[in-house]
Amino acid sequence: MRISRQTDLKTGPRLAASKHAENGMATLVFITLLAIMMILVTAEARALFHLHREVKFLEQQQIKRLIGNSTNAPAAARPESK
Repeated sequence: MRISRQTDLKTGPRLAASKHAENGMATLVFITLLAIMMILVTAEARALFHLHREVKFLEQQQIKRLIGNSTNAPAAARPESK
């Protein structure tokens, strides 16, 4: 494989292979950052799912507790012991 030289007015002679390496590195960094962001989004979605499930469970417990201790319920007739 032959490496050709390119001349850039700002930097002078430059190898074409190094420019491709820079482009490849930028792509690799971009894909890595994108993967990290996707991992974070997945973790947040999972945490929200578990939080929603826990809130529903607590709500059900509160409803059961409030129905069981209703103040408007008639008093239960207790047999008197002698």
